[in-house]
Amino acid sequence: MLRLNEIQLPLDHGDDALAAAVAERLEIDAGDILNITVFKRSYDARQKSRILLIYQLDVDVADGLEQRLLAQFAHSTRVGPSPDTRYRFVAQAAADFPAAGQQRPIVIGFGPCGILAALLLAQMGLKPLVLERGQAVRQRTQDTWGLWRRRQLNPESNVQYGEGGAGTFSDGKLYSQVKDRRHLGRKVLAEFVAAGAPEEILYVSKPHIGTFKLVTMVEKLRAEIVRLGGEIRFGQKVDALLRDVDSEGGARVRGVITSDGETIPADHIVLAVGHSARDTFQMLLDAGVFIEPKPFSIGFRIEHPQSVIDSARFGDSAGHPLLGAADYKLVHHCKNGRSVYSFCMCPGGTVVAATSEAGRVVTNGMSQYSRNERNANAAIVVGINPEEDYPGHVLAGIDLQRQLESLAYRMGGENYNAPAQLVGDFLSGRPSTALGAVEPSYQPGVTLTDLSTALPAYAIAAIREALPAFDKQIKGFAMPDAVLTGIETRSSSPICIRRGTSFQSVNTQGLYPAGEGAGYAGGILSAAIDGIKVAEAVAQSILGQSPD
Repeated sequence: MLRLNEIQLPLDHGDDALAAAVAERLEIDAGDILNITVFKRSYDARQKSRILLIYQLDVDVADGLEQRLLAQFAHSTRVGPSPDTRYRFVAQAAADFPAAGQQRPIVIGFGPCGILAALLLAQMGLKPLVLERGQAVRQRTQDTWGLWRRRQLNPESNVQYGEGGAGTFSDGKLYSQVKDRRHLGRKVLAEFVAAGAPEEILYVSKPHIGTFKLVTMVEKLRAEIVRLGGEIRFGQKVDALLRDVDSEGGARVRGVITSDGETIPADHIVLAVGHSARDTFQMLLDAGVFIEPKPFSIGFRIEHPQSVIDSARFGDSAGHPLLGAADYKLVHHCKNGRSVYSFCMCPGGTVVAATSEAGRVVTNGMSQYSRNERNANAAIVVGINPEEDYPGHVLAGIDLQRQLESLAYRMGGENYNAPAQLVGDFLSGRPSTALGAVEPSYQPGVTLTDLSTALPAYAIAAIREALPAFDKQIKGFAMPDAVLTGIETRSSSPICIRRGTSFQSVNTQGLYPAGEGAGYAGGILSAAIDGIKVAEAVAQSILGQSPD
């Protein structure tokens, strides 16, 4: 099979255009083409008057022709053999696992990283035990609505905690910038499709699922893990990590103690707790696990009419079904040395309440698969770092997050309303007193105010500089009636649980920090990929095999 790259066609090309383009590229007759499969489809909208679709294609040709074409295009970057993207398991347990002297691995956390780690372990016959502090996804959804609709927070079952992780209540983006030479992302997407995700996520350039589809998909993944011998326990918070320390200061995990007092022995533990498990970070630090602070970002959510973004990005082609709701990715380097960038852009979505702690306000963004809500939203955040902005101790970044989230709670009225301000007022330095053309989507509601005190002065100055700069790239971005909603503090984990080349903690053998919470991922796909890598390392260790 041949892989053809960068086949460019007009947005409204006809049904026969792909075959004609393939024949032209390969300099063969259309009759010699046996089959065409779209491997990836993206678009180029740099010229709004001439938007192009860009294809990567896998092509079968007539017998005897493939080798001639490979030789003919040996020096071309646009024609070559199709890479083998099949996943191959690195290990396989015996049917009687766990045998005498063997222990089941534990996976702590059941977000994207924990789910894929548990699934891979189960597929390799290792029957993992999953401990998730939150609830199963259906119950978790009801608990989350309790905050959004009734202002009632469940600290153990919410946007951050529970089956599916924080990504369940998001746009469901399934793309990443991680280097993926082994095509592990393809393995993740294939498992998602098998669990009910739309097949298009395998080939569109920016695949997404949306919350409602994620719920059903997560349930099916759980059922598959259980069918393969795994076990998932909800409402099981890990209160203590058991470590044996030797005379030279080295340590090894021996198990965990759960919130109901049960001691569970284990020599291999995957730590996939997500970026908001603050009490778990403290527990690990107290237990002696090596943790260090790392940079993260703080800012606001911004909302525009989706039609404004569509028009700015696509011009007269706005609304085309192949383009869908437009997104954006923006960055600005400020005079004060800070960088401001857009994060977790949710086309046709809503701003959601995402706190996991009482008396605090946190925002996030969410979209359904259809992306047909009135507004577009994204985080507009400022990068901060431990040396300059939260020095002092390992968990000082968490202290800063809590301080800002508590301030946002007070500014919102101490009822889980979020503080909000119109962009025009924010740029002019005056409080907002009335909404304009943009109706904020945050539930349970917003309180109009002056956001200039909601973040440190350097962050406010940076965002005020960045918004007009972004307006030059997307016309209407700094429109006076656009709404800023505070605050965004959980774009990534504020700590890193450092691990070595074996994927184990640098000072605790048998502990495998993974995913966003440990500082090794940023989004659903990258977290899931990291879960696969860690599961492979666990399997090789349990079964006494050397890593590749």
